[in-house]
Amino acid sequence: MDTQTRHALKQDKFATATASGLDWLQENRRNTIISVVAVVVLLAIIITSAIVYDSRSSHAQELFGQAMDIYNTPLAVPGQPTEPGLTTYPTSAARAKAANPLFVKLADKYGWQKTGDNAEYFAGLTYQEMGQTANAEKELEKAAGSHDSGLSALAKMALAGIYRQTGRDSQAVDLYREVIKKPTTTVPAAEAKLQLAGLYESTNPAEAKKLYAEVKDQNKTTVAGQIAAKKLGGK
Repeated sequence: MDTQTRHALKQDKFATATASGLDWLQENRRNTIISVVAVVVLLAIIITSAIVYDSRSSHAQELFGQAMDIYNTPLAVPGQPTEPGLTTYPTSAARAKAANPLFVKLADKYGWQKTGDNAEYFAGLTYQEMGQTANAEKELEKAAGSHDSGLSALAKMALAGIYRQTGRDSQAVDLYREVIKKPTTTVPAAEAKLQLAGLYESTNPAEAKKLYAEVKDQNKTTVAGQIAAKKLGGK
């Protein structure tokens, strides 16, 4: 086969392949366009969602900061003049009443964010300080179910306190034991044991003494250990 013939054959093969490719593109043009458009739309949705999420997160954090500023405002000291320009509240209940609406708003609007979870916990605390036990219990129950184990433990401890105040010691015991079984950096096992021991002092002195002894032996250099030692009479 001479060179000219081979060259002609190569051109024919290239032309055939190109034609086949063009035919395929024509046949699949609509599907290809739809796929490309779908990808572009999906990317646009993802980018827009991320922007909206960041914006809402920033707004939520700003509101949470405002609420915490109020909640951390100092209380006025009876008989002492307040410094000029310094904001104070006469009682913790009054302070809680000022901060509570912001925490509740955050919990309702941003409950799906971490900031909303934190707000639920503080909404519960402020309701409790205002004497609204039912509302406090409702918010703390939500916070106790948080995926954040540290926040959940804090909420369980506060909720257990409400149970004790309302004569539901057995429910309080259950929560204390849950925290003891799965301690966190926010609520170490020793702290939960001290609270449980305090509950048992009047109903089960032997168990209370046992718990205090455990805390004392396992936490010799901590405040919890010192408290347990005092409860045991310094032994």
